[in-house]
Amino acid sequence: MKKKGFSNRLYWKISATLFTLLLVLGGLYIVITAYVGRQYLEEANQRLYGHIADSTVAVMTPLVQGKVDTQAVQDIMHSTMVINPSVEVYLLDTLGGIITYLAPNKKIKLDRVDLAPVHQFIQNRYGRTIKGDDPRNPEDKKVFSAAPIYHKGRLEGYLYIILASEEQAAVTTPLFGSYILRLGTRSFLVILAIALIIGMVVIWLLTRGLGQITETVRRFKEGDHQARIELKDQGDLTPLADTFNSMADTIMANIRELQSVENLRRELIANVSHDLRTPLAIMQGYIETMMIKEKDLSAEDRRRYLRIMLDSSEKLSRLVAQLFEYAKLEAKQVQVQKEPFFLAELAQDILVKYRVLADKQDISLVLEAPAGLPLVFADVALVERVIQNLLDNALKFTPEGGEVTLCLKEDEKGVEVLISDTGPGIPESEQAFIFERYRRGEAGKNKPAGAGLGLAIVKKILEIHQSAIQLRSAPNQGATFWFRLPAYKAG
Repeated sequence: MKKKGFSNRLYWKISATLFTLLLVLGGLYIVITAYVGRQYLEEANQRLYGHIADSTVAVMTPLVQGKVDTQAVQDIMHSTMVINPSVEVYLLDTLGGIITYLAPNKKIKLDRVDLAPVHQFIQNRYGRTIKGDDPRNPEDKKVFSAAPIYHKGRLEGYLYIILASEEQAAVTTPLFGSYILRLGTRSFLVILAIALIIGMVVIWLLTRGLGQITETVRRFKEGDHQARIELKDQGDLTPLADTFNSMADTIMANIRELQSVENLRRELIANVSHDLRTPLAIMQGYIETMMIKEKDLSAEDRRRYLRIMLDSSEKLSRLVAQLFEYAKLEAKQVQVQKEPFFLAELAQDILVKYRVLADKQDISLVLEAPAGLPLVFADVALVERVIQNLLDNALKFTPEGGEVTLCLKEDEKGVEVLISDTGPGIPESEQAFIFERYRRGEAGKNKPAGAGLGLAIVKKILEIHQSAIQLRSAPNQGATFWFRLPAYKAG
């Protein structure tokens, strides 16, 4: 019911707005029609009777040497009134003054007529409607006919004829208004009905899917995250429906990502808590033992306990450093300072540092670096960190008597760095997420599992260098990690 009620209210609101708009447009239509109709009548009147003045002065001369020819004037008045009884006839001097006139009730309010429209009419020759002064109604302008009066080539005055007298206007104006009202009302009602019907149909077609869209949005808001708008027959609302569906898919993808991050965060907290608790517990246990057996401990046992505590402390320091380093990388707070350097020299220096650790574990460290490798362009410290993390990972999972190889190869895009081990390998089921944050593989034999940040740090550092870490591994065949650094191009 909510869906239907909302849709109906919107439909009738839009329909009422359309009806009001049509009423306003209809009123404007009637006003414009009346104005245009009146203009048409005036123009038609002037074009039909505009020649009266010319025809009259062509056959008789009402002014002779500035004096009125009474007989001629009477004849003019008579013939003009016969042709059109509603006219008003005025005889003007050369300056526009009214010499004599024939008008109903013999009452005029002007003694002079502006000659500018008269001259314009004479020159225009009925090209367009021209209005002049109405001596009986100074505030009004009327269409007229005019002609100059000449006697022996000399201008004696003007014959000025108002074509629509006040009496004619008094009769025709109500009739015209009634006609326009009837015509306009009928036309308006017909057009209003047609436009309203068409408009309401169009509005219905445009809004018919809005109720469904509203209901779907409400369901999504209330927790039905699978709610989607059916795109079939939505008309012009299809882009809106498509946008909502796309937005809903994006929101759900973000929710799933946040849930995944939350799960990984919980896993990290569990792993880190375990990794922190173990060395802390060891340190606490040995400290308590030293305090309890302070007088009974031999110097050798004391040194052994202190060594164990130091190892646990170093493990804690490494773990905290890893967490801090990864947090900075993820927050993009690491400033990269790229420079050209020889990768083989860096690899040699790193292996020197790791050789002691490898010898203790009876693991062989091998460097394969052909001569003539080009300079690479990267951040030396960050690349060193990548190689160290990969070597730590390889040594951790390589058994005694095994081998770890650091190989450098040149290709057309730069220098490849490959670190291989002879450990148990990485199961295929773990390879898809081995580089994800907070993830870690199974611990090797007699090897403690770390917090799972080493490879995640490697991935982040290489992403900063627009590179990627790759993995190739199979069960019981070891693992090979490799990445590529771009060659340095001078200039």
